[in-house]
Amino acid sequence: MLSANVEQRVNVKFLTKLGKSATETYNLLTEVYGDQCLFRTQVFEWFKKFMEGREDIGNDPKSGRPSTAKTQENVEKVARIFRGDRRLSIRAISELTNINKESVRQILHDDLGMKKVCAKVVPKILTPEQKEHRVHCCVDTLENIENDPDFFQNVITCDKTWIFQYDPETK
Repeated sequence: MLSANVEQRVNVKFLTKLGKSATETYNLLTEVYGDQCLFRTQVFEWFKKFMEGREDIGNDPKSGRPSTAKTQENVEKVARIFRGDRRLSIRAISELTNINKESVRQILHDDLGMKKVCAKVVPKILTPEQKEHRVHCCVDTLENIENDPDFFQNVITCDKTWIFQYDPETK
């Protein structure tokens, strides 16, 4: 038994051979199939294919699901390169590994737990060494505050809107 789409393609082929126009073919199919009719664009596409000499009413073969570059081997390769130089961009890693940029981004983000911060990829979660370093910095700061109550008078804060100006001496 033919599916509704294939059955309609047979009818489009038949009406094409009878010399009907694409619009007449669509109108006749709509009259017969009603709401189940192929869309107008589909009818016109099939009509054109049959006018150009196509005989087969079946679907064109599909290439299948695209292959993925997220294999364990590639994850390890990206991790090794990234840990060797954390300043590399996704594009540079992509070129070195011959893996597309989106796959490299997914590997870094999903598999290695990295995220992009100011054009640099950094870990989302701190390592134990990084946590320990932060604790030591905080302890040092607290000790400085205890030893010198005016410690914060020596701290200068700024944001990225500061502009440093250089005025060269004129002759």
